[in-house]
Amino acid sequence: MTDGSDRDDRDAGDGERRPHRFSEGQGFEDPYEGFDLDPPELDVDLSKVDPVDSRALTDMLDERQVPSDAVDADQLVDVGLEYIQINRYEQATETLERAARLTDDDGTAQEAWVNKGAAHAELEEYDEAIGAYREALHIDDDSEHAATAETNLAYALWEAGRTEQALEHAERAVEVDPRFGQAWYNRGFFLAERGLNQDAVNCLDNAIRLGFNNPEVLEEKAAALEQLGEEEEAERIAEEAEEIRKRAEQRLVE
Repeated sequence: MTDGSDRDDRDAGDGERRPHRFSEGQGFEDPYEGFDLDPPELDVDLSKVDPVDSRALTDMLDERQVPSDAVDADQLVDVGLEYIQINRYEQATETLERAARLTDDDGTAQEAWVNKGAAHAELEEYDEAIGAYREALHIDDDSEHAATAETNLAYALWEAGRTEQALEHAERAVEVDPRFGQAWYNRGFFLAERGLNQDAVNCLDNAIRLGFNNPEVLEEKAAALEQLGEEEEAERIAEEAEEIRKRAEQRLVE
């Protein structure tokens, strides 16, 4: 999700779940290409309709009014992603679901369902997010989007209190794509939650080797190392995480 929160310093064994940053889904990288809310296929009179009004968008894209061959589903996915970028998650879920239902291309449909799930997660609508990710995996559980769907499904299940299933899907994510650093991080987080700290460290090291190296990953590794009694190494890793965070904050003010 786009605004994932940092982990706090509570021990994993105190019964409270920690905030955690998870994958945002495919298609969230910068920069974004521009998009047109008034594609020529829909031929909307902008003097009468506000193109960013969610109700107008719903009417414009209603399946009963617009034949599937008259809509560019890829463009609809782009519109949904732009809605996510400006934090208009409800409109994003509507647009992405329509893209998924109007396209005949499995890849486009799967991408739309994955990102619809991410938008629901931003709204803390985890049951809806779970449903969207399952729709994506029903299309294809071994595609380029499947690992993201699996790791995001794990997050939504964890938020919904279904921790056993969450770990299963986190493990499935790294099976689908062993080079997906975010998935290794998420798996490491879940293992640490269960007290399997050495396994967690191994997963977090994999995430770091694959380029997923940020303060959250390092802090999670430091916490696991501390639980293993490796306090000196834990302190060194925690300091490295803090240094990365300070450099990032400095770039923001320059």
